[in-house]
Amino acid sequence: MGRPPRLLCCLFLALSLAAVARAATRHHEWEISYQFKHSDCVRKLAVTINGQTPGPTIRATQGDTVVVRVNNSLLTENVAIHWHGIRQIGTPWADGTEGVTQCPILPGDVFTYTFVVDRPGTYMYHAHYGMQRSAGLNGLIVVAAAPGAEPFAYDGEHSVLLNDWWHKSTYEQATGLASAPIVWVGEPQALLINGRGRFVNCSAMAAGACNAAHPECATQVFAVVPGKTYRFRIASVTSLSALNFEIEGHQMTVVEADGHYVKPFVVKNLNIYSGETYSVLIKADQDPNRNYWLASNVVSRQPGTATGTAILSYYGGRSSPRRPPPTTPPTGPAWNDTMYRFRQSVATVAHPAHVEPPPPRADRTILLLNTQNKIDGRIKWALNNVSFTLPHTPYLVAMKNGLLGAFDQRPPPETYAHQTYDIYAVQKNPNTTTSNGLYRLRFGSVVDVVLQNANMLDANKSETHPWHLHGHDFWVLGYGIGRFDPAVHPATYNLRDPILKNTVAVHPYGWTALRFKADNPGVWAFHCHIEAHFFMGMGIVFEEGVERVGQLPREIMGCGKSNGH
Repeated sequence: MGRPPRLLCCLFLALSLAAVARAATRHHEWEISYQFKHSDCVRKLAVTINGQTPGPTIRATQGDTVVVRVNNSLLTENVAIHWHGIRQIGTPWADGTEGVTQCPILPGDVFTYTFVVDRPGTYMYHAHYGMQRSAGLNGLIVVAAAPGAEPFAYDGEHSVLLNDWWHKSTYEQATGLASAPIVWVGEPQALLINGRGRFVNCSAMAAGACNAAHPECATQVFAVVPGKTYRFRIASVTSLSALNFEIEGHQMTVVEADGHYVKPFVVKNLNIYSGETYSVLIKADQDPNRNYWLASNVVSRQPGTATGTAILSYYGGRSSPRRPPPTTPPTGPAWNDTMYRFRQSVATVAHPAHVEPPPPRADRTILLLNTQNKIDGRIKWALNNVSFTLPHTPYLVAMKNGLLGAFDQRPPPETYAHQTYDIYAVQKNPNTTTSNGLYRLRFGSVVDVVLQNANMLDANKSETHPWHLHGHDFWVLGYGIGRFDPAVHPATYNLRDPILKNTVAVHPYGWTALRFKADNPGVWAFHCHIEAHFFMGMGIVFEEGVERVGQLPREIMGCGKSNGH
């Protein structure tokens, strides 16, 4: 009777050792510097990695350790890099969020990020210092699964990184946002696909400012073999824009979202919000003798930017790979068709063979009202009438070192007058206050967060907000249009097959409910992924089990009250 358990134990040990043996360490050496780039054919200073924007794709296999040695050669600018979607289990100091998990990397300094990629999927990285992400410091992370582990098959894959692009520097944008009256960033000058796009008014610019023939803005070409099935890994690192993505003439089957397998559903085009990733499958089954557009269009805001394009080209066809297709680029659905986008959100649920059931109930519920407000005449964003500001001493450093006074010890409010607040009206009193306080969560507890959208300072205006949680995935339990009622709507939650994500949209005048376990020791940001909105205060921070965090690397200290530690 004793032999089978011993055999099973030995088998388990052998498999564990085999997994460890297979895990690799992926080393990267990055130099961050400003370079003149022509991403949309217009000459502009961009923040680059080893001279590139976007930066190099990090490729790894589930269980690998990634080591990125970052040399900040910006000379006059700090830097921090966030590994978006990587949970940083056991390495919260590597999350790369300035003011939350680390002091920024100073000009001339070197910092090494080391972390394990514990789940397969499509992820991204980007700057998390000021509004630097908008300047070009971003790229993809692709984590391969073990052979045969995925619930779908394909013959090849392509990666698509979607972005929006401005000609103004991030310094100009940030200064405008902090001004009274506000100078809004405006709509982007171009939409980029894998760092390439076209500014439509190139010919009207001063001589030498825009070069439509520059190779850096040459249209990206994706090649396919007739009859084959391809996985397209799609990520949006936009600073402002919600996008609709389409591959002309080819239906897309959605199979992955934020690193989790989706119950497959077919779309003509895909709505994707800043911070989200998806995988779709397409069949190369159209006429191989012509090319097809890949198109990126702004939705949820009235577009002021031309369609971003790339080309799908068939091997062996009679059309030259770079020849523009014979059609006009698809323009996508109506930009203000909220329900079209809402229905796609609701349709995104877990794959039947990969359901991870959520806990049946929450220990704590936090209701967050998203509003646009004012402080001393300056426009801000706020949660429950509190606009977030980052402390000078990172929370993780302050809490591990007992640096009292580094941030406001009073927790922000976790509810609002939800029974009486009119989400469709302009606030009678838009004034708000700031705080850098945080929410302390009991380690291991289950937390529900309901994000409620509302009217802005202008009448009849509400925007989509993509919210991203660091250090966790959360179950998306439900969406609604109108005011959330905690006495009614929790009964409608999807507890059967909710998708796990790290970024989720809150639709205009709508609410989104999510649930997560506070089981990752550290301090984690939760914020709107629109660069300007987080800069203007739309974010909060959670702390959980910080006493369980190991000794912090000295390299993440040195700013604020940690100077000298």
